[in-house]
Amino acid sequence: MEAVNHGADAVYIGGPGFGARSSADNSVADIARLVTHAHRFNSRIFVTLNTILRDDELEPARKLAWQLYDAGVDALIIQDMGLLALGLPPLQLHASTQCDIRTPEKARFLQDVGLSQIVLARELTLEQIAAIRAATLPDQCAIEFFVHGALCVAYSGQCYISAAHTGRSANRGECNQACRLPYQVIDDKGRFVAHDKHVLSMKDNNQSANIAALVDAGVRSFKIEGRYKDMAYAKNITAHYRTLLDEVIEERQHTDNPLMRASSGKTTFTFTPDPNQNFNREFTDYFVNDRQDTIGAFDSPKNPGQAIGHVLQTGPNWVELELTSRTTELHNGDGLCYYDLQKELVGLAINRAELISAKKARWRVFPKDALDTLKDLRAGVEVNRNRDVHWLRQLEKKSSDRRIGVWANLLVLSDAVQLTLTDEDGHSATVQQPFPAANRQEALDADAALEQVRSQLSRLGTTNFIAISAEITWARGQFSAIVLPSSQLNTLRRDAVEQLDTARATAFTRLPRATPVEPPVPYPEDSLSYLANVFNQKAHDFYGRHGVKVIAPAYEAVKEFGEVSLMITKHCVRFSLSLCPKQAKGVTGVQGFVKAEPLQLVNGREKLTLRFDCKACEMHVVGKIKPGVAKQSRQELAEVRNGAPLVFHKKHPLTPFGH
Repeated sequence: MEAVNHGADAVYIGGPGFGARSSADNSVADIARLVTHAHRFNSRIFVTLNTILRDDELEPARKLAWQLYDAGVDALIIQDMGLLALGLPPLQLHASTQCDIRTPEKARFLQDVGLSQIVLARELTLEQIAAIRAATLPDQCAIEFFVHGALCVAYSGQCYISAAHTGRSANRGECNQACRLPYQVIDDKGRFVAHDKHVLSMKDNNQSANIAALVDAGVRSFKIEGRYKDMAYAKNITAHYRTLLDEVIEERQHTDNPLMRASSGKTTFTFTPDPNQNFNREFTDYFVNDRQDTIGAFDSPKNPGQAIGHVLQTGPNWVELELTSRTTELHNGDGLCYYDLQKELVGLAINRAELISAKKARWRVFPKDALDTLKDLRAGVEVNRNRDVHWLRQLEKKSSDRRIGVWANLLVLSDAVQLTLTDEDGHSATVQQPFPAANRQEALDADAALEQVRSQLSRLGTTNFIAISAEITWARGQFSAIVLPSSQLNTLRRDAVEQLDTARATAFTRLPRATPVEPPVPYPEDSLSYLANVFNQKAHDFYGRHGVKVIAPAYEAVKEFGEVSLMITKHCVRFSLSLCPKQAKGVTGVQGFVKAEPLQLVNGREKLTLRFDCKACEMHVVGKIKPGVAKQSRQELAEVRNGAPLVFHKKHPLTPFGH
């Protein structure tokens, strides 16, 4: 609801089950309450139903879809194509980023089978996004793209490390985030290439500088990753992108290709949005502007914050800091951090902060923890702040105001007064009250009387509306200015607002469900490996109808016992460590010393192999399912299927690297 209040045109949210964040669930009743609030502003609610489903889960998923339809939601975000074969309600369907949409061919296919909005892979460049836009029809399929938040290092839907190591499938909302762990990187001779580095951990996505370019590439839905985030994040980041998008809309208002907002109302804020204030692992725009060498958060998956100064000296229970700016203030409860000698991030919570010298920007802070527990804290160490209590407290209060513009017109008739409110979307409501001529009194000061009426009509208080203008007109032969009682104006205004709310609710229409192309269009490939995530018979039948000849079951079916690609990613450890063959060519100490392939990742007893597909410029993290995990997973599947295994492929298709 606060995302809507801070300017969101739509909100995606997990329901009580089958969402790709298993612990970010919400009841249907809560979603219905959100729907009512969002629809007041013509904002939309999209519910995630984007896990892959077992056969026994299809019917519960169908029933949930109908419950969500009755709750008023506008669309379902899905991954499992088996859902298309169910008797779903007439809701618009969107393709989740879990569908791994990277090519124009796949995007066009998803459009043609009835998906009205597609969430593209985060790894795409502007040129690739534009190519997908050119291959699809703007009036049939909208392009959605992630612009902010945490980044999965794998192509979404193409990571099975969690399933292999723990039995918890990322495709079923239970990722254990192995990508955020520290690893030893070892070459084929057992030599260390990197030590305790979070080499699969990405910085956070931030496309603030690319919004106009993404619009030009064809993106029309700008997605903020927000589940598991706190309220301050939802408020701040929504407000930030609302401001950026409004600037683009305003700049192009009088061009040949004007833009308009997808929902109603103008939002104002009591604070200045700033993405740096929320938890982040520093920022990257990832691959939007082609491959970069600064996309990784390899030293720590924690929030490093923003540099504010350095340590001057330490005392028995205090630390003296000199800040970079004299305008920076420290507060009791702020969070500071610094890197120790091993480049590990160490946190320091301020119990008390005292200003020593405003002129020199020197502060003495008393940490919550004993100084001897703060490793390598010494003079000269750079200090960051990753929690600003004063800023966060601003967002604990009401921090936005979203209002729909209305024009008010009061018509004075011969024996009545009539108020019409017309909103920015063209909806209107008219109410009338008797006002006999015998009860009227001519105003002594016509200008003052008119201003009093305008002021009274504009007092829309805590409603969803704000007056753009208030005018008064008279029927022929009436007085030019009369005294109108405030009580009567208040009653007219309240009744008109109530009717306008009703008119808006009545006029609201849900997004139409797209009709699939007939006869069924062929899928871009005629065989599918486990990477297609086909986990139920309905999904198998779907691909069969679309010309696929050989279909392997999903990895979660526990049919892949040897080494396979457990993660496919555009991020390349070899590139990030300056071991790419193109980088290494001619670099002293690299060629002939460290063999770039294969590399191995080691975390405790967990070992993964890195292989590199240089033609596609992709990295595969290769491994196999643990025997104990495989046994447990097979038992669980047997229980839900009454012993019937998932077997529906005639021949195992080739997968990357021949696995």
